[in-house]
Amino acid sequence: MDVSPLQKARYEYNPKLPGMLRNGIADICVSEGEATQSVADQDKIKALFPNTYGKKEITFAKGTNTSAAKKQVVGVILSGGQAPGGHNVISGLYDALKATDKSNVLLGFKGGPSGLIDDDYIEFTDSFINEYRNTGGFDIIGSGRTKLETEEQFKIVTEVAKKHGLTAIVIIGGDDSNTNAAVLAEYMAAHNTGVQVIGCPKTIDGDLKNEDIEASFGFDTATKTYSGLIGNIERDANSAKKYWHFIKVMGRSASHVALECALETQPNICLIGEEVAAKKMSLAQITNYIADSVEKRAANGDHFGVAIIPEGIVEFVPEFSALIAEINELLAGKKTEEFNALPSWDEKYAFIKKGLSADAMAVFDILPQGIQQQLFLERDPHGNVQVSLIESEKLFAEMVGTELEKRKAAGTFKGKFGTQHHFFGYEGRCAFPSNFDADYCYSLGYNAFMLIQYGYTGYLSKVSNISKPAEQWVAGGMPITKMMNIERRNGEDKPVIRKALVELDGKPFKYFEAHREQWAVETCFTYPGAIQYFGPSEVCDLTTRTLALEKG
Repeated sequence: MDVSPLQKARYEYNPKLPGMLRNGIADICVSEGEATQSVADQDKIKALFPNTYGKKEITFAKGTNTSAAKKQVVGVILSGGQAPGGHNVISGLYDALKATDKSNVLLGFKGGPSGLIDDDYIEFTDSFINEYRNTGGFDIIGSGRTKLETEEQFKIVTEVAKKHGLTAIVIIGGDDSNTNAAVLAEYMAAHNTGVQVIGCPKTIDGDLKNEDIEASFGFDTATKTYSGLIGNIERDANSAKKYWHFIKVMGRSASHVALECALETQPNICLIGEEVAAKKMSLAQITNYIADSVEKRAANGDHFGVAIIPEGIVEFVPEFSALIAEINELLAGKKTEEFNALPSWDEKYAFIKKGLSADAMAVFDILPQGIQQQLFLERDPHGNVQVSLIESEKLFAEMVGTELEKRKAAGTFKGKFGTQHHFFGYEGRCAFPSNFDADYCYSLGYNAFMLIQYGYTGYLSKVSNISKPAEQWVAGGMPITKMMNIERRNGEDKPVIRKALVELDGKPFKYFEAHREQWAVETCFTYPGAIQYFGPSEVCDLTTRTLALEKG
């Protein structure tokens, strides 16, 4: 197989482990902490998870391994969207498993959770694993978004586990995937199957974090990738001096990616959805905020700039959320067919005007026609507007352009305003993992096997103190139920892991808030460049600005 020089070099990279995991499996003991409870809805979560709730947090330390020796047959799946480092979680799991006993087996179930149901798997070997070490992507076994949540599914998984003699299942995924891991762990415990279930925290969006999970894997690499590209665009903008670049980045439910990229590159504008929601900002207020920056920069002779827009920004705008809710109601049932049958946009517009409230219609009329039409594109499986399809980078570019035309007519704006649009999403999901993510993911996988070896189930593999060098990292585990609360999903109360939003009183946002006024007017761009894999540790092993600020 042909490989690039970098690919070959990455195969040979030896990921760094936390100090207590470096001395060999035989010299790792476990230290139990306090019993835990869920972040909210304690009585309801406890009732749903009677066999796995309230367990103790644990950490691993140097000492004599007291776990019972037994052959382990472990199944692993990748679940949800891709994130850099997934291959290393599997590599770390495999290496720890084989270091304990060469006869231990690791089975990779293909295509995500459905691989467990379909019994579609591969048995990992040294030669197979070695082709994926320290590489991006999830192509080692693929991924999928099937949810494991029904009694029927659990029965099938139990039979598959029994067929292969599985002692444990490791689910590598985000908040929904690890919620499923907790539910599966409870089922396995309730039915005395002997199968343990361990989760690993993954998502480039950065919203699977809390006081225990300092970062989800993939966030570091993805934001470094996007920041490198944004820095390139900033350099281009400062060279050509004729465009405002509106850049949408990943992050539908939280704005961690946008904030980290802003801290890395110091753009003129970065919208933070959580702030928009907290201040109940309208589309007009956001538009004026950006237009003010354009106008002030133009007064200085700078007819260019960069604005970062989080993917889910419009869902944080209260008036826009209300509009979406009304559109969902307007097109409920068979009304979608009636609407789609109308031959022209004028007739569809009349249908919309008749069906929306005056307040919702006022917001709808602010939108450019192209965005209006995007709101009536194909619905999601629940019949709702697919907000992720809305090109918010174009929405705000057009709205700012319209506002500047008004200001030009009033004589207050005398500049030029040309725009370019970008969306950075897939570019960061499968990049070669940074040294940080390569190390962190390998440690999560290695640590997951230690949790299995010591008999834990319903736990999330946890590596903390990660703003420090890897030698000082602390490995352990936490019950997944500790992160859970009850939320309304599709008309039902469901136990879910609480998403972590950008904290407006947190140090990363406060740093951004203290500097953005200057960045909005002056050209303060910084250029992170491409991810560095080889060289001095202060360049190659950097953590995110977010984590550095959070941990001081």
